[in-house]
Amino acid sequence: MPTLADIHWPSQKPDAELEFQGSNLGGKIVKVNRILAATALFAVATTILAATNPFRAQPGFGDIGREWGSTSAVYTTPEGNVWVAERCGENTCVGHEDLDNIFLFDSEGNLLKSFGAGLIVWPHGIHVDNDGNVWVTDARGHENRGHQVHKFSADGELLMSLGKAGIAGDGTDEFDQPSDVLVAPDGSIFVVDGHGASGNNRVMKFDSDGDFIKTWGSTGKEDGEFRDPHALAMDSTGRLFVGDRANNRVQIFTQDGEHLETWSQFGRPSGLFIDHNDILYAADSESNTTWGFNRGYLRGIYIGSAFDGFVMYHIPDPNQDPDNASTTAAEGVAVDRDGNIYGAEVGPKQIVKYSRRR
Repeated sequence: MPTLADIHWPSQKPDAELEFQGSNLGGKIVKVNRILAATALFAVATTILAATNPFRAQPGFGDIGREWGSTSAVYTTPEGNVWVAERCGENTCVGHEDLDNIFLFDSEGNLLKSFGAGLIVWPHGIHVDNDGNVWVTDARGHENRGHQVHKFSADGELLMSLGKAGIAGDGTDEFDQPSDVLVAPDGSIFVVDGHGASGNNRVMKFDSDGDFIKTWGSTGKEDGEFRDPHALAMDSTGRLFVGDRANNRVQIFTQDGEHLETWSQFGRPSGLFIDHNDILYAADSESNTTWGFNRGYLRGIYIGSAFDGFVMYHIPDPNQDPDNASTTAAEGVAVDRDGNIYGAEVGPKQIVKYSRRR
């Protein structure tokens, strides 16, 4: 089997044909169709990366005193603690208004605090700002709750809510299933709005007081367009990364919405996280499913550089038969100060902690 060093990557060859050449190929140059080559290259690369996966999975992180529900929301703090929002033992908090759904754990999974009972219908995305406030998106609506983004203090006090409670819309003060939220160092608030390929499909920007600044994006597959913008992350230079899930790519923007790059090598991104070393983690929970999404890609967590997009590792989906399963593996992802990775799983209803093998 050829190694990564044997492959001339697609960006090096703009023509309709690509060349493979290297010692493992007998020194021969083999020309193949670009699409077939790209698929083959990725399959080779992910096989190699998976074989060198240096992480060990520890399922069942955290005890909340009851059965876990689906979770796609996990985020870490500078102190090494882990915030999680889950869906009340099921895949919705409707009918479970007495149950807390936002939890803080230490890195060993010990529960430190909880809150959120009766406030959220379907917790989806989570973010912790530089002041330690916890932001949660509520991506469904029921009666007078939902379709909002909530800001809590670390002690659970509700400080701000964006959007209209229980009302889905496309106005500048409304959301329709907001998937994720991120607060920039200057306090600017970014929300990706529209869970599902036919939603609002936009990024919205607000100031630190929650006043609307601008929005960009629409439904489509061109640069700057979205189909299910599902996740947000920001690197040390302030570039905004958007997990454009149904388009099977990551798009990178300035904070004013100028498109910079589009990357497809991180799978079908449901969750994104960038650590203090500018390493990008992308959780793919849907590629190659029975629904036919993103065929040829492997589910799991992709790990690579946020600067040049080079993928270094791939943590495989632990499901033994992902082609005959719906959503598996991590949908949300976060990394603590020690490099431990936390995957939030919707289908298996758990948090999995990944630590480096010693």
